[in-house]
Amino acid sequence: MARFVREVMTASVTAVPPDASLVEAAQLMRAQDIGNVLVTQAGLVIGVLTDRDITLRAVAEGADPLTVSAHAVCTRSPVCVGPDDEVATAVTLMRRYAVRRLPVVAEGRPLGMVSLGDVADQ
Repeated sequence: MARFVREVMTASVTAVPPDASLVEAAQLMRAQDIGNVLVTQAGLVIGVLTDRDITLRAVAEGADPLTVSAHAVCTRSPVCVGPDDEVATAVTLMRRYAVRRLPVVAEGRPLGMVSLGDVADQ
């Protein structure tokens, strides 16, 4: 049984700059077959943008996804975990904040993602 986030996380990170359009972010999500991207600036995580964010915070409001930036609709200052945090900590944070994925960061720099599926059997 895994005890630490580093043992269950997905080590790849997909990120966009804050000024990326929602269309760019959505195309990247489609190409990578993922439901979210990190929004990073100068190598630091400043937000998380999900397919749901694009749908509910932009498209449903009638915003033009070609002109709206990722930073405008992302969740800013997202809840994160470190690679040396216990899996139980990640589970607690997911429950508390009602999220399915958490960025794994070290000193603000993205290292990976941990999802509900990653921790389900732990």
